[in-house]
Amino acid sequence: MDYTIFAVIIFVVALLVVGGAFLIRPRRPEAPPEEREGGPAGTTTAEPDEEVAERERAPAPEAAPAAPEIETPPPSAGRLVRLRARLARSQNVFGQGLLSLLSSDRLDETAWEEIEDTLITADVGVTSASQIVDGLRTKVKVLGSRTPEEVRGLLRSELLQHITTDQDRTVHTEPHPAAPAVIMVVGVNGTGKTTTAGKLARVLVGDGRSVVLGAADTFRAAAADQLETWGSRVGAPVVRRDEGADPASVAFEAVSRGMDDGADTVIIDTAGRLHTKTGLMDELGKVKRVIEKKTQVADVLLVLDATTGQNGLRQARVFAEVVDISGIVLTKLDGTAKGGIVIQVQRELGVPVKLVGLGEGPDDLAPFDPEAFVDAILDDQAAQ
Repeated sequence: MDYTIFAVIIFVVALLVVGGAFLIRPRRPEAPPEEREGGPAGTTTAEPDEEVAERERAPAPEAAPAAPEIETPPPSAGRLVRLRARLARSQNVFGQGLLSLLSSDRLDETAWEEIEDTLITADVGVTSASQIVDGLRTKVKVLGSRTPEEVRGLLRSELLQHITTDQDRTVHTEPHPAAPAVIMVVGVNGTGKTTTAGKLARVLVGDGRSVVLGAADTFRAAAADQLETWGSRVGAPVVRRDEGADPASVAFEAVSRGMDDGADTVIIDTAGRLHTKTGLMDELGKVKRVIEKKTQVADVLLVLDATTGQNGLRQARVFAEVVDISGIVLTKLDGTAKGGIVIQVQRELGVPVKLVGLGEGPDDLAPFDPEAFVDAILDDQAAQ
C-alpha cells in the first residue's frame, strides 16, 4: 500500500515537471505582418481582386467648376445699322406697301384711303396717319410726276418728320461726381424686361462702362437667376436677396454697392408690374423714392412689347402716372411688330424711344436711330 502511494506521488511530480517545461519553453517569434501574408518583409503584397475592383469603380473626385469666361461685347455705336437687314425683313410689308401705293399712276381718293389704312394697320395711330396722308397729298401735288426715287424721298421725309423728336434719346449712363448713374427698368412680365436689363449691361460694358445690376424683382426667383447669368457673362456683380424680400431694400443695397465699388452705372430690374394692380404700382413708386435717398435716378426706361399695339400703349400710360418715364425700349421689333408703333408711342406719351430690341441674341439691343430705322423700312434691297 505504501509503495502504491509513493508511486502515485512520483508520477504526479514527474507530470508537473514535464508540463512546466513545456509552459516555460520560449515561444517562436511571430513573422512580420508582411511575411504572414505571404511575402517577405519590405515587399508589397498583391491586394485581393475585390479591393482592386472596388477602387476602380469608385468615382474620381469632381473638379472645381471653372469660372465663367468674361465676354467682351461689341460697342453700341452702329448697332442699328448692323441690324438693318433684320429690321427691313420684318417691316417689309409696311414700307414696301406704302411705296407701291404711292407709285401708282393714279392717286385718287380710294388710293389715299388705302394709304391711310395701311398706316393705321401698322400701328401709326389714326391722328398720325391722317397727318402723314395730308402731308403726302400736298407734296405729291407740288411734285407732279413721280419717279420711284422721288416717291421714296417723299415718304422718307414724311415718316422722319413724325418719328424725329427734339427730346433727348440718350440713355444717361455717365456717373455723377460721388455716385453712379442709376437706371430703373420697368414693365410688365413677358415684355422682355429682365432680358433688356441684362442686354443693356452688355451694351454699357461694350462701351467701357463698369456696371452693377440690382435684382429688385423679388416676386419671381427666376428673374434674379436670369439677371445673375447676364451679369456673370460680362463680369458685372449682381445684388440680390431671397424671394419675397423688399424690392426697395434690394435697390437701395445695389446703389450702395455701386457707390462702394466706384461703378459708372447701376441698373435696377424691377418686378413685372401688372398695370391693373394698384398696390404693385405703388410699390414701384416706393422703389424710386428709396433710391433717391442715395442719388437721383438718371433714367426710367419702360419696356414695351412692340407686338402688343394698343394694349402696350395702355400699359405705358399707367406706368407714366406712377414713375416719371424718361424713355421707351421697344422689344421684339424684328418679329410681327408694326413699325408704326414708334410714332404712336412717342406721340401718346411725349417720351422718346431710346432703345429697340431686334432679336433674341445677346447683342441685339440697339440705340434707336430714326434715320437708320426709316431707311431700313423703305430699303427693298435690305429686305431681300
